[in-house]
Amino acid sequence: MADSLPVSGQTPISADLAQRVMSEIGQNVFLCYQCVKCTSGCPVTEFFDWQPNQIMRAVQLGQEDIALHAQTPWLCASCQTCTTRCPMGLDITAIMEFLTREALERGIKPSVTEVAIFSQAFMREVRLWRRAYEVGLMTELKLRTGNLTGDLDLGLKMIQKRKLPFLPHLARSPQKPKPIPGAANAVAYYPGCSLHSTATEFDVSSRAVCGALGMTLIEPEGWACCGSSAAHRADPQAALRLPLENLALIEQSGFKEVTMPCAACFNRHKVAQHEIRRDGHHKAAMDEALGYTYGDTVQVSTLIEAIANHVGAQDVTARVKRPLTGLRAVCYYGCLLTRPPQVTESPHPEYPTDMDALMSAVGVEVLDWSHKTSCCGAAHSLTRPDIVLKLSGDLLNHAREAGADVVVVACPLCHTNLDARQFQMGLEESLPVLYFTQLMALALGLPHKAALDKNLVDPRPLLKRKGLLELYP
Repeated sequence: MADSLPVSGQTPISADLAQRVMSEIGQNVFLCYQCVKCTSGCPVTEFFDWQPNQIMRAVQLGQEDIALHAQTPWLCASCQTCTTRCPMGLDITAIMEFLTREALERGIKPSVTEVAIFSQAFMREVRLWRRAYEVGLMTELKLRTGNLTGDLDLGLKMIQKRKLPFLPHLARSPQKPKPIPGAANAVAYYPGCSLHSTATEFDVSSRAVCGALGMTLIEPEGWACCGSSAAHRADPQAALRLPLENLALIEQSGFKEVTMPCAACFNRHKVAQHEIRRDGHHKAAMDEALGYTYGDTVQVSTLIEAIANHVGAQDVTARVKRPLTGLRAVCYYGCLLTRPPQVTESPHPEYPTDMDALMSAVGVEVLDWSHKTSCCGAAHSLTRPDIVLKLSGDLLNHAREAGADVVVVACPLCHTNLDARQFQMGLEESLPVLYFTQLMALALGLPHKAALDKNLVDPRPLLKRKGLLELYP
């Protein structure tokens, strides 16, 4: 095939960009036959200048003026909907991330500057502290974008709830990790950066619930940030190395399983496992970088999976002290707990039910609804809150229409968008959003471990009206 053929006298068709995509991330864009499933399922299309299928066509034709200058790759929410639904198995999310990196490498100014700055700032914090430092990240983002007043109201509310540590925490990885006593009979607990800061209620309630259910959780010292979505966009090597550093640490510590409450952390570690399993070169490169031959013996599970597998819904019910009878809820899984299924190994990526089962086990009336895995816009929480307010506001309205008293979540990023930003959405009535472990803590007779005071939309008045907190102050 010729690299460039003239068409209609003026418009050249070039395979150069498509070949770069193939060489860099192994994706053959010529498999795309324009079925438009990526566009029809994308939650962010109304904010794009070019639709996802149009970007794919531009890459096929070598129309770099479109593909590398468009806002679309920068505004991709990394929700994996397109990748999950592509009939040709193309990782369209990865292609969008590639296009942002390619634009920067060629000196093209980012079409959405704040997204590029966020990725750079996030990775800088990780390099400095090995974990995300929200105050430092937000400060740099504000100074570099000039948006000094945006979300100050949200920041103040988070500070009042003591959910934003002012000082960073330096994580030091042990040089030679040693086996941890009892690790073989325990589950490693990787809380991720959010559960040590903005999602403390998830951390407190998760530890308490697992303890009450007889699950031994041990948090290995020295774990690092997984890199989140920023690493996949800005530094693919770090996106692979950071999770594998954690898995190597956990493996050397003697664990066979690690559970990850944060959906983003879970997904990024599963992606790293998927990459080294399908590409021996990546595995060899990472072993060399780590100075350790990773045996790939660690199972990565969500906290929902861990409780379901180690305890089970029936045994959970047997331990309930205060059934949450009369509470109507919808379960919201978000994007990354189940998608894409070739990575997460989820049997039902579009309609999961594991969290529903746990909530039913503690007496909650779980309602059916069609938005379990719809995107809340989490990737743009600090860069494009307008996207977040639209997507999250729609979710809350749909939950209310379904008849829900509360929304139950299992991801700190989703919780922040759905709970903390409600006061910005202009909703007629607020709707409490709780972690599934908060409700389990209540049902197991551990109300003080539910940390309900940390939620920005206070769920306690509703729970008292339902007669579920009358025994507790």
